[in-house]
Amino acid sequence: MHKVYLGFGSNLGDRGKNIQTAVADMERWGIKILRMSKIYETEPVGIKDQPMFYNAAAVGETSLTPEEVLMAALAIERSLKRERKEKWGPRTIDIDILMYDDLILDIHGLVIPHPHLHERKFVLEPLNEIAPDIMHPALHKPISQLLKESDDEAIVRLL
Repeated sequence: MHKVYLGFGSNLGDRGKNIQTAVADMERWGIKILRMSKIYETEPVGIKDQPMFYNAAAVGETSLTPEEVLMAALAIERSLKRERKEKWGPRTIDIDILMYDDLILDIHGLVIPHPHLHERKFVLEPLNEIAPDIMHPALHKPISQLLKESDDEAIVRLL
């Protein structure tokens, strides 16, 4: 079994319910959620003129390959009416593969660990809550240290 770390974000509709539904759907796709962070309200990245996001992180266990986890995430996003109109635009749900075991991968648009994980407080805060000691496989630093070193000044507040 593999450990997969996932990020969830939503800023359209019932943001909390969107995240809860996406997490529940992960189980149906063969990803057993072992631990889920609390939900944080966060500032949008890129396009600032949009609603605040809810963000959370989870760690799951799966026999799926990284590509299969990506297919599951995209299918769940579609089921929750995710529309990809503009980069960093508003969305009902966004599911990111943050890390998969200690794998470093860059194939066909799938990059693991997530290339911006270490730069984004809205990812680091919830991930630190559930896995502070997990090592970033490329940077060789624990999540807790990456959070301390982050210069991201975006608002991230626990709900």
